[in-house]
Amino acid sequence: MSKEKNPWIVSTIILSVLLLVIAGLFWYRYNNEHTTFEIVDDLGGNIFPSAILSVAVSDTQIVVPADTVYLGNPKSGIAIRIKSGKPHSKVRITVGATPFFEESVSEFILERPKTEYRIYPDIIWKYDALKQAIQPSPVSVAIQVEMNYKKMGRHVKTMSVRSINECLLGYIDEKQKFHDTGIFFAAYVNEDHPMIDIILREALNTRIVNRFLGYQYQGKYVEKQVYAIWNALQKRNLKYSSISSSSLSSNVVFSQRVRLFEDVLESAQINCVDGSVLFASLLKAINIDPILVRMPGHMFVGYYLDKSHTKKNFLETTMIGDVNLDDFFPEEQLDSTMVGKSQNEISYTIFNKSKEYANKRYEENKISIESKKKFYTLLEISRNIRKDIQPIGK
Repeated sequence: MSKEKNPWIVSTIILSVLLLVIAGLFWYRYNNEHTTFEIVDDLGGNIFPSAILSVAVSDTQIVVPADTVYLGNPKSGIAIRIKSGKPHSKVRITVGATPFFEESVSEFILERPKTEYRIYPDIIWKYDALKQAIQPSPVSVAIQVEMNYKKMGRHVKTMSVRSINECLLGYIDEKQKFHDTGIFFAAYVNEDHPMIDIILREALNTRIVNRFLGYQYQGKYVEKQVYAIWNALQKRNLKYSSISSSSLSSNVVFSQRVRLFEDVLESAQINCVDGSVLFASLLKAINIDPILVRMPGHMFVGYYLDKSHTKKNFLETTMIGDVNLDDFFPEEQLDSTMVGKSQNEISYTIFNKSKEYANKRYEENKISIESKKKFYTLLEISRNIRKDIQPIGK
């Protein structure tokens, strides 16, 4: 071989080696994932215990993933975003333990190649810990990922576990679409609470009704049952308290602070939401179907007067504390020489004024309520709702 041809041979060999290296790198990159992953969620880094607890035993999906390609159970609220490599890539996700959930390991198959997935691993929640979250607290979510048996590292994201008293009103997804989640108010209506029987006994002691029959006797007797509960709550001297905002500061999620059943009775304080869910709990317990009417900055309670739901009435529960019944004489102490209204008379007067006020507000906002305008809701606490949203309690 001539010396003149040697440079061409060397060049050819070098070029061939380079092509083989490039092809090898391409093959390696395609078959061994060097992509990374990130921890994401749908609620701006917030975890709402009330939302988790209320749908824990149902198949309901209230918070909807923004991404169309996702795997796992979106109810977990915590996800990773990752891009697949070759078809049928195998992903193993390990979520570290925190005070609010146990360690978990989940495995998934990514069928599509070169596709971005949102994957929701299994989260084994500690439900008792969520119930005890009475104020917001940070939690470090640590996740390790393997793809096709290659470790992709460990990422950590600090999230905020909100108070059990915070109800998720709505959120804006990554595509800037607003999702109304006012249905979560149904979680604070707790017809199963053990203190229900105490209040109902107090209502029977008023002798306004002798028994609670729900819709067995419709019309006036339904109103008498509702008034008996109103009267019993007034005798507990509940007072209006406007505490409703939370420490949450976000342009992504919106929430409302709501006292649980026992919190209301222990503090003897209510705002419009507290009073509405408390009253709705008592109505539901006696088989009168309640309604929560929500509008921006306010809520009141309603109820159907008949089993077929052809007629309804509304109450402004904040008026329960408008008077102190102790300033008036009980019925058993009245005699012919006393002047002024009795406790029952003044209570019934306020009850009727409450209905008048609430019905007026409903009529003024009826179009917005029925058209489901943003932050307007008519939420019936029905059997169908209970299939989706369960009561929460401590």
